[in-house]
Amino acid sequence: MAWVVLIIFLGLLFDYTNGFHDVANVVSTIIATGVLRPLVAIGMAALLNTIGATQVGAVARTIAEGLVDQTGITEAIVVAALCGAIVWNLLSWVFALPSSSSYALIGGVIGAAWRGEGSGIVHWESLASKVIIPMAIAPLLGFLLALGLMRFLFFLQSKKKLEAKNPLYSRLQIGSAGLVALSHGMNDAQKSMGIITLGLFAAKALPSLSIPLWVIFACALTMGLGTAWGGLRIIRTVGTKITPMVPLQGFAAELSASSVILTATFLGMPLSSTQMIVGSIAGVGVARQKREVNWTIARKIALTWILTLPGSALISAFAYTLYLAFRK
Repeated sequence: MAWVVLIIFLGLLFDYTNGFHDVANVVSTIIATGVLRPLVAIGMAALLNTIGATQVGAVARTIAEGLVDQTGITEAIVVAALCGAIVWNLLSWVFALPSSSSYALIGGVIGAAWRGEGSGIVHWESLASKVIIPMAIAPLLGFLLALGLMRFLFFLQSKKKLEAKNPLYSRLQIGSAGLVALSHGMNDAQKSMGIITLGLFAAKALPSLSIPLWVIFACALTMGLGTAWGGLRIIRTVGTKITPMVPLQGFAAELSASSVILTATFLGMPLSSTQMIVGSIAGVGVARQKREVNWTIARKIALTWILTLPGSALISAFAYTLYLAFRK
């Protein structure tokens, strides 16, 4: 029972940190363009994140079944995995770096499982097809979609007209920001559902890896609460330091990012919403004027992405090592 309580607590804590950490991806552009005030934007994101989180699909199954052999997973491995993901989220939040909560959790699972049961427990083929390849391709895809959409809009009308204040552009951006929030909830909260279900199965509190209804609603509510708390430190990095934006650019970036996230969700790929929105913001910045993109910040963010998987894996492996030492 102690393991069960600890797994549920840490799983929901990770879900909460995911909410306030990744809220920047959802609201940074609409705050940066001045279309919505921060509290209004965060409130909208919290509501739509919660609604999106109730839509369970293939991403939760990927986390629960696709990364490692669930028959070899123990309660201690799940706890160590969650510790690695939570610590990485908090470290990157302290330094205002928009790292990926998704890849922090995946790295935590891989690191703890490998340390506990050896490399044979990892489903390497699934890890490559569902995580590594999308991690490399998705930001580039978001960049190209946003770049293409923005240039198409510039082709239809002059830059001067499109960058002028227009209530229509603001309304379009509110709609696209809402779509990002909804898709974020659909993809990100499923990871918490998957890891909690895997932990409960390992503790023999569940007969199968079918996700209970109460886990779905608990994760949805916790994700919404975390989003409502906000992550203003990271919002400033994503929304203002990569490139200056006008509402129509925000619309193009958000529409491109949410399109890729929703596609990945239906394919069972636990994608990073952080990568998607940052890649799309860079795309609209290049479409407007290449030199307006702060490539130093972009490289710093890219380095954070690269370090997230191995970094969280090392932390979770260390956490499991501590468990073994105390058990003796």
